[in-house]
Amino acid sequence: MSFVMVDVEADGPIPGDYSMICFGAVVVRGDLSDSFYGRLRPISSRWIPEALAISGFTREQTLEFPEPEPVMREFADWLAAHSKGRPVFIADNNGFDWQFINWYFHHFTGANPFGFSSQNLGSLYKGAVRNLSRTFKHLRKTPHTHHPVDDARGNAEAFVEFTRDLNFGLKFE
Repeated sequence: MSFVMVDVEADGPIPGDYSMICFGAVVVRGDLSDSFYGRLRPISSRWIPEALAISGFTREQTLEFPEPEPVMREFADWLAAHSKGRPVFIADNNGFDWQFINWYFHHFTGANPFGFSSQNLGSLYKGAVRNLSRTFKHLRKTPHTHHPVDDARGNAEAFVEFTRDLNFGLKFE
C-alpha cells in the first residue's frame, strides 16, 4: 500500500460544470521526490475568475494546456509505476480534490486507480492528536504556494511528521 498525497487546482467548485486546471501528487515515502504534475485544458466554457486566479494561470494559458484524457492516462501509468498495490488517495481537502480526480479518471479513462475511497489529512491529524480544533499545517516544511506539487509535498511532509511523532507504525520507505 502506498499513500499518495494529491492537490488539485480548479476554475470552479465542481467537476463537469467546471474544470480541473492542474494537479500534483507525491508518493509518501523516502525524500518525497516521486511526484507527478498534470495541467489540463478546460472541459467547460464555464469558469470563475477568482477560482482560476488561485492557480496563477489565465484562461488563455489554460486553453493551451494538454487535453485531459492523455494526462489522466499518464497519471494512471505513473501511479502504477510508483505505488505498491492500490494507491491510497490522501489530501488536505479530500472533499474537493477527490471529486475532481475521481470524476476525471472515470470520465476520461473509465476507472480510478485509487478505487472508491479517499483519506482526509486534516481529519487524520485531528484524530491522532485527539483534538478537533487542531490543524497539521504548522508541520509543513514546503511553503503552501498553490502550485499543486508544492502543496502536496508540504502536506506529505506534515503526514510523515505527525505519524512518526505519534508512532503510528507506518513505514514510508
